[in-house]
Amino acid sequence: MKVAIGADHGGFALKTELVIYLTQAGHILLDLGTFSSAAVDYPDYARVVAEAVRGRNADRGILICGSGVGACVAANKFPGIRAAICHDTFSARQGVEDDNMNVLCLGARVIGTELAKELVRTFLAAQFSNAERHVRRLAKVGAIEQEFMKDE
Repeated sequence: MKVAIGADHGGFALKTELVIYLTQAGHILLDLGTFSSAAVDYPDYARVVAEAVRGRNADRGILICGSGVGACVAANKFPGIRAAICHDTFSARQGVEDDNMNVLCLGARVIGTELAKELVRTFLAAQFSNAERHVRRLAKVGAIEQEFMKDE
């Protein structure tokens, strides 16, 4: 799978570990930064990951910041992005199966490396169910997104 990954300085160390893990697992990575622990702004990395997923340059995205919250909020501003913070495997799987989540957000100051690897593995292995009720609900989410895009 082609995966776009990005992090701010708070997520840099965890991103570095996940890049190694994902590469060894055979995934194609777009490492979109940051490339050091120097302070940077999470919206910049949410933007590049979201744009990679929206533009179909990546199948899925992973964003990491200190808590996961800021990166998630920023990523969800992009039409077509369905980002969620997941710190448990149920949410990482169910978010894809039921909600077609396409960006996983992690809090590097909340979880450790081994749990992060398990969450990423679960997220990337999951597939959208295409169940009628989930398709219907996602259509409603898309309609909300379209409604408010017209107001801008």
